Amino acid sequence: MMPELRGRSDGPTISISAERFWWRIAYGATGEPGVVRNLPRGGTPSANEIWIPTGRRTELLLSSPDVIHSLWVPAIAGKMDAIPGRVTRLALEPTEPGVYRGVCAEFCGTAHAQMGLRVVAVPEEEYVAYVEAQAAPAAVTGGPGLQAFVRNGCAGCHTVRGTPADGDVGPDLTHVAGRMTIAAGRLPTTAENMVAFIRAPQHIKPGVEMPAFGMLPEEELALIADWLGSLE
Repeated sequence: MMPELRGRSDGPTISISAERFWWRIAYGATGEPGVVRNLPRGGTPSANEIWIPTGRRTELLLSSPDVIHSLWVPAIAGKMDAIPGRVTRLALEPTEPGVYRGVCAEFCGTAHAQMGLRVVAVPEEEYVAYVEAQAAPAAVTGGPGLQAFVRNGCAGCHTVRGTPADGDVGPDLTHVAGRMTIAAGRLPTTAENMVAFIRAPQHIKPGVEMPAFGMLPEEELALIADWLGSLE
């Protein structure tokens, strides 16, 4: 019998698609591999913030639809490349609760240095409650903020579950206000920062692929940001 080269995981499996210049996350994905990312489809989507249980060996399944990236969380794990057309695996097994900063450790383009993420290690029961909450639809599924979001084309790139917004180009924003940061770790999550990023994302994160919306009136930007700020 051949010896196992990789220890068995006794915790959850989380799929991560590294994309210029952010991290697409899915908890509990169990479907057949997708055509583009080669990762299991389905599951509970999120972005740029990975929650994992302490005392368990969580397995991350990594791939990319564009170029080679590399996920590195220095405090709790070594580096692992995310390679187009392949699935690589990285195990995380934190023993203490905490928030650990991660980065892309392989040059991937202009905004490489701003491609960050947070790994949040919590007791297992808190992890389970978090994933269940993430699976729920948006907290606010109507109103002028959503209308502004849709009429200005944001729904073409972003999903907000429970609303007509079902784009798949950028991060899922269903619970964006519950994340610590926006723009893949670039800014703390506040309404002011959301307005600034929507208005001129290239000024904050040069090389980001999101278009600027500086042509919108300030009132329109505020409507969108205030609504996104309600999506915990």
